[in-house]
Amino acid sequence: MLSGNILTRKRKTKAPCPNCFLHLDLCLCSLIPILNLKTKVSMVIHHKELKRTSNTGQLALKSLINSNLRVRGLKDSPLELGDLLTDEYETLLLFPSSNAEVLTPELAQNIKKKIQIIVPDGNWRQASKVNTRYKELANIKRVKVARVGTDPYHLRAETTQDGMATLQAIAYALGAIEGEEVQDQLLKLYDEKLVRTLVGRGKLPLSSIK
Repeated sequence: MLSGNILTRKRKTKAPCPNCFLHLDLCLCSLIPILNLKTKVSMVIHHKELKRTSNTGQLALKSLINSNLRVRGLKDSPLELGDLLTDEYETLLLFPSSNAEVLTPELAQNIKKKIQIIVPDGNWRQASKVNTRYKELANIKRVKVARVGTDPYHLRAETTQDGMATLQAIAYALGAIEGEEVQDQLLKLYDEKLVRTLVGRGKLPLSSIK
């Protein structure tokens, strides 16, 4: 387990791997699990997140075959999300709004269709706009994960007390729907990303990488 203070210093990774955004010497691409799940993950990412080396949402999608990415915030390119809402899936928005229900295995089991979770990715302000701005999502059930972010280390400073990385939130959400094995594989991927990032920042020794 890691211990220490939350990291607030930012450092741009030089010559990162284009796939996992880590320095090439710390690349974890060979450790990314490939998961073919019934649950579909559709991530709505702010365009400024696309090249941020601390972004974990894109790492999650590289692991999930049944997933897709939508980019928002581009000038003169308004994003439409209506095509995501199909009869094949029961769609949930993963966002901890005041009316969000905790996503539990019991809730998931009571849904008769396959589940799609739409995941806003970005900082808190960017993600909250996905919750309120898109009329297509107005009547979609909001859900949140039961676990709160209490980790002493983060890839970036959190603006809320219970904040967590997008990959962590997806892991816990899929854990409730698909089971603990899926959750554990994605959390292991997040831990690898975190440790290798801290090594790259000089906060942990190279020996921390197993």
